[in-house]
Amino acid sequence: MTETADTDFRPAQRHIRLDTILRLRWLAVLGQLAAIFIVAQGLEFNVEIVPCVSIIALSAALNLALQTVANPMHRLEPMQAAGLLALNIVELAGLLFFTGGLQNPFSFLFLAPVLISATALPARFTFGLGVLAVACASVLFFFHLPLPWDSDDPLVLPPIYLVGVWLSIVLAIGVTSLYSFQVTEEARKLADALAATELVLTREQHLTQLDGLAAAAAHELGTPLATIFLISRELEKTVKDASFAADLKTLREQTQRCRDILSKITQLSSEGAPFDRMRLSELIEEVVAPHRDFGVDIKVRIAVAAFAEPVGSRNPAILYGVGNIVENAVDFAHTTVEVNAWWNKDTIELLISDDGPGIPPDILNRIGEPYLSRRRTQEAGGGLGLGVFIARTLLERTGAKVSFTNRVFPEHGAVVQVTWPRDGFEAIETFEETIG
Repeated sequence: MTETADTDFRPAQRHIRLDTILRLRWLAVLGQLAAIFIVAQGLEFNVEIVPCVSIIALSAALNLALQTVANPMHRLEPMQAAGLLALNIVELAGLLFFTGGLQNPFSFLFLAPVLISATALPARFTFGLGVLAVACASVLFFFHLPLPWDSDDPLVLPPIYLVGVWLSIVLAIGVTSLYSFQVTEEARKLADALAATELVLTREQHLTQLDGLAAAAAHELGTPLATIFLISRELEKTVKDASFAADLKTLREQTQRCRDILSKITQLSSEGAPFDRMRLSELIEEVVAPHRDFGVDIKVRIAVAAFAEPVGSRNPAILYGVGNIVENAVDFAHTTVEVNAWWNKDTIELLISDDGPGIPPDILNRIGEPYLSRRRTQEAGGGLGLGVFIARTLLERTGAKVSFTNRVFPEHGAVVQVTWPRDGFEAIETFEETIG
């Protein structure tokens, strides 16, 4: 029971603003100029100033051109952002060529563009930028000008040390980029899934607002219908033409019928929506009823308890959350789904189990995460892996604790346990409290 309901939600495509790239490039320009000034003037080392300043000037000119031509708030396509980051790597490689290659401690700045890509761009672009950075570092291992140093006491580093520097750059690019990508991807998935959850809640809220709209319509229509009724009755008394009088009678009767219907709606509104307060058994039956005609036997067992049956609100979050779990159980069950309920004075417990294959051990501890799905294709019935996440999120917002396990061998199948504090379950009154 690991599959989730399909939704209309799709994660947004990744984009990064031009302004963000330009800020980083300007920061690089200022840092590079400061480093050359300190080495040449402060330490009085011989530096190839003209080629280094030329590279920095070209970078600054490109920044100015981009700020002039394009809107800094424009969101770049991934390919465009990756191109600018690749240019940063090439510019850094050019500066390092004139300042000692891998002997220069600033060679580790190859890591920066790749990390930015790992947090903002798709994996294929990050991989490409990583390969470019490693290639540039490899070329600088063999080809570079001497490191700016005291000419009377030149610094000579052993080749084994340079190999270690090269290897550390390669490992740093690979490990830190992978870590950054994983962390960012999980955060992005969670944000997208929560957005989908809010979308579901909004749809459910629209349904709960229908009662209010109906009551408002009944109130507004009551006065004109009463006027129509009175006028038609008076006209019926004064008109002598039999056919016309019959039409007026029909008009009066239909007007009275409309008033009666609106009166019933008003009474329902004043007393609360139908089934606004429901016993736990009624709530379970409402959730289970839509899934009884799919060839799976759904057994509902309500335990006999010494305490009165809990009564709670007809809460859309609970109905959707429990309903999604029951739907998944029916999808994966072979023949039977069991829904067992039990309560005491402090706790309400709901167990939903099936006789299907159960939850695979490799995802048992991850069940309920967003975008976790065993079905690979839409043809197989797979969705985006959001249904269980949304169900769990909605139920936990009502104060429930949700856990997923498998039946004890030799039995097979998944078991979902939903537990509420009784006071919290019976105190849930409105939809707004659920999403607040």
